[in-house]
Amino acid sequence: MSSALLLEIGTEDLPARYVLPLADALLRGISEGFTRRGIGFSGARRLATPRRLALVMEAVDARQSDQVIERLGPSLKAALKDGAPTPAALGFARSCGVDFAALGEKDGKLHFSAQQPGQPTADLLPQIFEEALKQMDALVPKRMRWGDGDITFVRPVQWLTCLLGENVVPLTAFGLTADRITYGHRFHAPQAITLRAPAEYETALRNAKVWADADSRTAEVKRQIQAEAQKLGGHVRMTESLVEEVSALVEWPVAIVGRFESTFLQLPPEVIVATVETNQRYFTVFEDAAQTRLTNAFITLANVESRDVSQIISGNERVVRPRLSDALFFWQQDRRRALADYAENAENVTYQRDLGSLAARVTRLTALAQTLAQDLGANAEASARAAALCKCDLSTAMVGEFPELQGIMGGYYAAADGETEAVAQAIREHYLPTQHGTPIPASASGQIVALADKLDALAGIFAIGQKPTASKDPFALRRAALGVLRISIEGEWALDVRRALQHALQAQPTGARDAATLDALVEFVMERLRAHLVGSSVDNRAVSVEVFESVKALGITAPLDFVQRLHAVHAFINLPDSANLAAANKRIHNLLKQAGDVGEAVDPQRFTDDAERALFAKLSELEAANAALSDYWQMLNTLGALRAPVDAFFEHVMVNDPDTAIRNNRLALLKRLEALCCSVADLSQLPG
Repeated sequence: MSSALLLEIGTEDLPARYVLPLADALLRGISEGFTRRGIGFSGARRLATPRRLALVMEAVDARQSDQVIERLGPSLKAALKDGAPTPAALGFARSCGVDFAALGEKDGKLHFSAQQPGQPTADLLPQIFEEALKQMDALVPKRMRWGDGDITFVRPVQWLTCLLGENVVPLTAFGLTADRITYGHRFHAPQAITLRAPAEYETALRNAKVWADADSRTAEVKRQIQAEAQKLGGHVRMTESLVEEVSALVEWPVAIVGRFESTFLQLPPEVIVATVETNQRYFTVFEDAAQTRLTNAFITLANVESRDVSQIISGNERVVRPRLSDALFFWQQDRRRALADYAENAENVTYQRDLGSLAARVTRLTALAQTLAQDLGANAEASARAAALCKCDLSTAMVGEFPELQGIMGGYYAAADGETEAVAQAIREHYLPTQHGTPIPASASGQIVALADKLDALAGIFAIGQKPTASKDPFALRRAALGVLRISIEGEWALDVRRALQHALQAQPTGARDAATLDALVEFVMERLRAHLVGSSVDNRAVSVEVFESVKALGITAPLDFVQRLHAVHAFINLPDSANLAAANKRIHNLLKQAGDVGEAVDPQRFTDDAERALFAKLSELEAANAALSDYWQMLNTLGALRAPVDAFFEHVMVNDPDTAIRNNRLALLKRLEALCCSVADLSQLPG
């Protein structure tokens, strides 16, 4: 026999960020509890609104399956003495509820096994529910207490509902006992709703103006917002995170349109988005699909079907107006001074206690950006100017109110001051990429300043001995390192990380700036490169650790060059000859390692076997051919011609010849061969 299960926790309005995680934890806790106890079920779904966390399961077994109980007792040596059971053995038998004769033996110990009939699911649910609640509590760092007791939860719990089929399971928690009653929308249908069975739940709530299924409610939110944007003839800015948050704030979504005064459109679009979207959870509307021309309309969600929607619209407009007024005031105040004038404030701002002021850091960034630009062939003048101005907006009123607009506002203020577009864009972009998957700066100068910013942060924090640990990275150095790598690779810059970090390290005002610190910095960045590349898909195949290590073994610290080599090796290992060459290279590597110091001069006159001569001829031919190549794939592809002469050499030639001169000549030949095979990567690191 099986039946459906409904379990609902009714609460006061939950914080939006907890709605889905708590609902998922409830579903996971109950599902895992059933599975551990051998209770079958199917079709488990979680439902959630701001006022309820619920789950519905289909075909839940009425009883758990019969349970096999096994216990191990004392060892046989301790259980028997002179063929009679010891007190320890008799005590174990009593604890199992059987005579000693009923016990068996397993793994050298007394063993008890019995089959216990499964218990009713309804009897097990209270314990399973209690376990699930503990998992839910772990998600919430701060819980509320209400009433006179010590009961806590993220918000006060108002009711419990639990039905297994048509029967109430009287769970007790939060000072409540579960019943068959639930509640609809707070305003549209505040009366209690009595349920006969779980199948009625969603329909009953829908009739009571509650959209219980969070996933379909989110889809409905998107549909309504898009529909309102189409009515306006515009394009709505709609991020997944905001849609999910807003959906978790309403039980019955109703999209409405409001407007703010057109005078606020003189503000940069990012300022209005930060005000309307980030602070008010409204959706902004643009004239164009590229979202460059903002309109004065916004879309928001009401949690009620109002008979006078104008009142709700007016309320939303009234809330957003003073925020935009403040932003406009900040914009006008900030523009009374040139962006460069804010640099004087940086003297009074501490970047880091040991690394000096923000002004000192900007001086380092300017010098480093100029050096990088000169080394890489970028616009040194624009890069240095952008670096000198890139932190000035941190002292502006706008960024003080909206910290997320740092850099962006600096770009606008620089453009308003008549700085070149290259400088303004570089300032705007230099914090990019802000996180994994976000774009790198689009402009060359922006990429240079971003590199300088991240390299200086890495060098400074490592110099003062505060590098990240396994669990803590307060200065976001892993993100900075990945940013350096992505800009180098995606921007196609021939940046040598070691050289760049050395420049940055030597410019630091204090701390360890020695070779050991530089080595630690380079290794840290290369480990980020490993995390970035290993497992990534190239030609529909995942890059392996061995391929990465084959390039790293050469000490390559230029990310773009590293990736180009890695892609070539990744393609090479698909060739039929690659495994043989890798195996031969391992053998060569071991022979040379055992031999110690080996010269490089090969004397063809000392060859005694045709296999030596054939290998030397092919080796010389490929060395000349590869010297004219710059494409790593082509260089590796030519190595396939070595397979036959290498196989013949090892079949017919004894490298460790008793004659010292012949032996050394053969080792020198192998050293030349190894050098050719390591011209792109160390092939001995590959599977073979």
